[in-house]
Amino acid sequence: MIVFLNGKFVPEEQAVVSIFDRSFLYGDGLFETMLVSSGVPFRWSQHLERLERGAAFLGIAVPFPPVALRGFAERLVSENAMPNGLLRLSLSRGIGSRGYSPRGANAPVLVMTLHSLTRSDPPALQSWQLKTASFRLPANEPLAQFKTCNKLPQVLARAQAEEAGAGEALLLNTEGFVVEGATSNLFWVEQGTVYTPPLASGILAGVTRLAVLELCRAAGFEAQERNITGSRLAEADGVFLSLSSAGVVEGASLDGHPLRRSPMTARIHRAYFESLERETGPGARW
Repeated sequence: MIVFLNGKFVPEEQAVVSIFDRSFLYGDGLFETMLVSSGVPFRWSQHLERLERGAAFLGIAVPFPPVALRGFAERLVSENAMPNGLLRLSLSRGIGSRGYSPRGANAPVLVMTLHSLTRSDPPALQSWQLKTASFRLPANEPLAQFKTCNKLPQVLARAQAEEAGAGEALLLNTEGFVVEGATSNLFWVEQGTVYTPPLASGILAGVTRLAVLELCRAAGFEAQERNITGSRLAEADGVFLSLSSAGVVEGASLDGHPLRRSPMTARIHRAYFESLERETGPGARW
């Protein structure tokens, strides 16, 4: 596997970062993961815009301009002969003085990697068992809007889900509402309306989440933001998740109890992949 590391394309065994790098020591960095289809990253500009906003918020300089990053990503896809997969961009503040202070960390590190992804053709709607995690996310957390390298609540929540044999963990926030999955955004259906938690609940403004909301409105489905408790979610007409690697995934059960299935989930799943084909097909531009 060829990796992009700060302007160079190197074999993965040569792609090394210092043990004094702040993303390793403190999680002082950001990342983005996006689906690559037919050689084109889905919604590249939205992912890059979120990375740049996050970098500005954290005070980390992105070491390359957007047009250069796009060129590097195109070459990485070509070098690895992987037109379909997952592209990850990782940005670290780099090496600085010992301690929490970011002073002196003026040489950020940017890495791009590609990862294989197996998907049926046509893509089938997946169903996952869901597990409520014991870890909570702070409501009204400004850092939640970015994909920071510090994701311990999500890591531990995912471990709890795997221990229970579930495909994804659902996390509550400090106000007691179910807000998102460890690696996904949450949606549910009630009486023909699609709902998702508001951003202020402490969730990531997922790129796929936004795509799903756009598709719902284009299909004539009413879509709203609203908080929900676990007991109310268990009674919904349908539950599904959105994430870059899989698009739309249906919730089959919650904490061992079967969930209702809404036909709207399958329609949104199909619409998502139709949108993916339009935006990454022949002639598609980043």
